[in-house]
Amino acid sequence: MEKDSQEILLTEEQIQAKVSELAALLSEEYAGKDPVFVGVLKGVVIFYADMIRAMDIPCQMDFMCVSSYRGTESTGRTMVSKDLSSDIHGRHVLILEDIFDTGNSLEFIVNHLKIKEPASLKICTLLDKPDRRNPSVTVKADYTGFVIPNEFVVGYGLDFNEGYRNLPYVGILKPECYA
Repeated sequence: MEKDSQEILLTEEQIQAKVSELAALLSEEYAGKDPVFVGVLKGVVIFYADMIRAMDIPCQMDFMCVSSYRGTESTGRTMVSKDLSSDIHGRHVLILEDIFDTGNSLEFIVNHLKIKEPASLKICTLLDKPDRRNPSVTVKADYTGFVIPNEFVVGYGLDFNEGYRNLPYVGILKPECYA
């Protein structure tokens, strides 16, 4: 798998330092608020687990699964295959996301969750790829780990056809691996 990476974009050490930094900010922001942290499956699992362990506040965990990708391209159509299992009405909700790419899925999720009337709704993303953003997307990340170039990345939960998720770093996948 490592031979398929064109370049290591973010090392394991860089990622863990950023997770610690974000966790400290979020621990302060959500202290005493009994938040619900919503992970967007599947890519967020590793980031989510690391964030939860790095925080020093209690929180409720929940997950959603939405999809709009086939291979390396967005289909433009988002579907919920797993919704929240908890009631977020009146709760402080933080969406944890692995990558903020086109923004179509994230905007869909935000609109979907707003209907459930949370007390607050914010977004924390590990990776932000603004060059891919759909110009009509209006949501913004409240907390961002890294801004990355418009490259197809894998590792640390991010995949190509379900592979590469277990790499401890974020790497740029060689084009011949997905062409």
